[in-house]
Amino acid sequence: MKKLLYAGIVGPLLFVAVFLGEGLTRPGYSAWRHYVSQLATGDGGWMQVANFLVCGTLVITFAVALRESLKGSRGSVGGPVLIGLFGMALLVAGVFATDPALGYPVGAPVVHTVHGMIHGLAGLAAFSLLPAAAFVMAWHFASEPGSRRWMLYSVGVGILLVVMFIASTTVSTLDERGLWPNAPTGFLQRIAIIGGWTWLSMLALASRPRAARTA
Repeated sequence: MKKLLYAGIVGPLLFVAVFLGEGLTRPGYSAWRHYVSQLATGDGGWMQVANFLVCGTLVITFAVALRESLKGSRGSVGGPVLIGLFGMALLVAGVFATDPALGYPVGAPVVHTVHGMIHGLAGLAAFSLLPAAAFVMAWHFASEPGSRRWMLYSVGVGILLVVMFIASTTVSTLDERGLWPNAPTGFLQRIAIIGGWTWLSMLALASRPRAARTA
């Protein structure tokens, strides 16, 4: 079971590496303006779709291992369950691609489809479940001797995710309405994703010693 924790280390970091690389190479795509999900549209969109599916699968695997690692401690059910549901939200986001928006893909008409709506709901779920998991894990670390830094780190990440999600959604709406052209939607979302996904990887890494003791 301890080896399954590596899924939590690799999955989130791989997700970040892939979307950063894709964002730099896609013609017409702006990491400043466009959502990460928009990489799943247009030519080469399969790469981001696969990125969602791989990361979601690895996060769910990590959640199972984390549950075993935390058994008998506070938050040992809530934290892993929320992280597992977050992984499921990523899978849904991968299966149902987002709609064209904010001028990407270049020349694509603005449409509103059912699969785009499902993707949006999956995104909302993901950015609700991950901060909730961070807050539950902060509650867990508050009961663990010597884990004050982890408690503060988890609280900080939870707040960051909520604030950046609201901010990116707000500026995206302003951009779509022409009130703030070229708004930093992608930049703000990337702060949230890099912060939250890195926290997951660090959590997986930090869980290994406890898993070894409980094996």
